[in-house]
Amino acid sequence: MNPEVRDHYQAEFARIATRLPGAEVAWVRAARAAALVQFVALGFPTRQQEGWKYTSVTPIENSRFSLRPSAAPRVTAAQVAELALPGALLLVFVDGRHVPELSPLDLLPEGVRLTSVAEALARDPEPLRMLLEGAVGLEATGFAALNAAFLADGTCLYLAEDVVLDAPIQLLFLASEPGIATHCHNLIRAGTRSSAVVIEHHVGLGDEAYCTNCITDIALASGAQFTHHKLQQESAKAFHIAAVRVKQGQDSRFHSGSFALGGGLVRVDIHVSLDGEGAECVLDGLYLTSGRQHVDHHTCVDHAVPRGTSHEFYKGILDGASRAVFNGKVIVRPDAQQSDAFQTNCNLLLSEKAEIDTKPQLEIFADDVKCGHGATVGQLDPEQIFYLRSRGLDDAAARGLLTFAFAAEVIERMPQAALKQRLEALLRGRSPDAVKELL
Repeated sequence: MNPEVRDHYQAEFARIATRLPGAEVAWVRAARAAALVQFVALGFPTRQQEGWKYTSVTPIENSRFSLRPSAAPRVTAAQVAELALPGALLLVFVDGRHVPELSPLDLLPEGVRLTSVAEALARDPEPLRMLLEGAVGLEATGFAALNAAFLADGTCLYLAEDVVLDAPIQLLFLASEPGIATHCHNLIRAGTRSSAVVIEHHVGLGDEAYCTNCITDIALASGAQFTHHKLQQESAKAFHIAAVRVKQGQDSRFHSGSFALGGGLVRVDIHVSLDGEGAECVLDGLYLTSGRQHVDHHTCVDHAVPRGTSHEFYKGILDGASRAVFNGKVIVRPDAQQSDAFQTNCNLLLSEKAEIDTKPQLEIFADDVKCGHGATVGQLDPEQIFYLRSRGLDDAAARGLLTFAFAAEVIERMPQAALKQRLEALLRGRSPDAVKELL
């Protein structure tokens, strides 16, 4: 690691470590210190590593973001209300810290525990020991170690057995100040036959550079049904690094939706382990890029036991000189007989300078399986454009309508009405005026 980078993070750690949540607990302090040592040893990922071949994080490494143990909210209730989804339970985080006065939670059903990581570290840190100490394991990345060392907040959600939470939970992460890095971690545990929907929403309120480093860990017990959607609307100059890690028990059901609409440099890793027989997961995603944006999605579905099902459907629309990366890996272990796995990645290039690197992967070590994958890269069909123009639309409107229809196929797969309406509104907002009048 560059000595200047090492010295910066070590100095930041010395400056704020005693003011981070849980600093009064000996094992928390030790875990943070060990994570920092691991980060120094690992450093930031480089393009020499296969998983980062097409994505350079040098701009993050060269930046000197400050880390703050606390921040006074610089967000108004009106701004939050504009972003809140109708009918959702709302937790608001501003610059990486939970703001209770902006999080008007109604009474939660019995069997649901929902709190911030900072509060959990203050009241009962022991359940979070694996979260902090696990960052220094063999599979740790530099970003994960950095997250554990500087973890300030996040969400803890626990669903007891047979609890069904009807209202979705919206975790609204707002970035209001430039030049800072936030490290959040969401920890979700869904009990046997429980059910819930969580919408993780990241929004940049300005147009300056900052860095978000967020991890979400989800564990589903037998028969649990859980939906996690991630909507990313960061600043055009922001860096967004995220990981979603899921472990599924027997006959559990998991649905993921990843929507990347902002950010200058974005990397999202989604790893799902089907650890129980009959588990099923659906991964949907949509990324829209323009200018010089770089958006990278890496997904991995690990079929470890028999009779697991995974279906993956990602689409990308690229304009300007932007670049996207999609790497979808499916692993079928030797004991995972009768697995059913399929993935599709479709990309639409709207300009000659836009670029996509797509790499679907299947690693199959069992013989009684049904697996497949496909990837497409193309431009708008001239015949479809001609047809719409023959019906009275100009060229821009015809292209805009076809682009909207291409993206809408993913949005239509979202069963949550409020999220679907929000995504459709955002998509309309990026369309030409002539298309808005038609929709």
